[in-house]
Amino acid sequence: MNTQRRISLLACALGLLVAAVPAGAQGTYPDHPVKLIVALPAGGGVDIIARMVGQKLAAVTGQPFVVDNRAGASGRIGLPTVAKAAPDGYTLMASPASFLTTNKSIFKELPYDPQADFAPITKLANQSMVLVVKDKEKFASAGALLAAAKAKPGSLNYATSGDGSPQHLAALMFETRAQVRMTHVPYKGGALAINDLLGGNVDLLFAPLPEALPYLKSGKLTALALMSDKRSALIADTPTMREAGIPNMVMQTWIGLLAPANTPRPLVNQLNRQVHAILQSEDVKKQLQDIGMEVAPTTPEQFQQTIAQEITLHAELVKASGLEPQ
Repeated sequence: MNTQRRISLLACALGLLVAAVPAGAQGTYPDHPVKLIVALPAGGGVDIIARMVGQKLAAVTGQPFVVDNRAGASGRIGLPTVAKAAPDGYTLMASPASFLTTNKSIFKELPYDPQADFAPITKLANQSMVLVVKDKEKFASAGALLAAAKAKPGSLNYATSGDGSPQHLAALMFETRAQVRMTHVPYKGGALAINDLLGGNVDLLFAPLPEALPYLKSGKLTALALMSDKRSALIADTPTMREAGIPNMVMQTWIGLLAPANTPRPLVNQLNRQVHAILQSEDVKKQLQDIGMEVAPTTPEQFQQTIAQEITLHAELVKASGLEPQ
């Protein structure tokens, strides 16, 4: 075979090889803006950390990571957008745990598969849940609220950021383990739920600490108890549920970063390394600690395992609560 013929065949083979490589794996990633989906309104804990990490990734890569809020329907609007996106690294999502874990038990059908449709990249942060009220004279303590709930079953209304949200799951845990019944009022995001609590339209809210913290600091809301095994330095006077006399009531929720399924592993690994470096930087750690979050980087495999384990745990909790899937 002559030299020219060999060169021609080699060029053809290389062309086929390049064509077989996913678009996002060719050249330098990213070479144009990346969309970061948040299936919740702006202003909540997920949105805050998504924008923080997105800005840092933009500084590292030289390309914008643009947060796109697709709120509503407890994640069933935003997450399918990511599930159906091209697996090229240019569509990512920051998601709360509930959309990937609790939703499978809350809804009869989901327009996405929490495990099959996404490629976990890393957990970003953990958040403690806190029981908050506006009327601190009516509810002076978690014990007083529990007594009121027991005295008139169903009379207390609690707000959440939607069916299956961390707020909802925390309330289900409270109802199930404290053996009380309250009335669920779902909203399309944590900010809307807090607004109605501020307006006196609902009685209480189990909120991720970062979402409640500004209102606790201003005195507009009062924290009755943390669903944590230890107190937070940010609200040091607030007892844990155990200290408030309500045992077996610990819940942390998390926020994670994911891509569509089948995203090339080199891209997943690259993003994992870059985000880990961001989360371990002292300025980011401090910024997140100041708003009530704790950095929680993982490997993709550890993150996948967490999702699988919590799907099972949350299914047991939902079943124990007697809640019928919608």
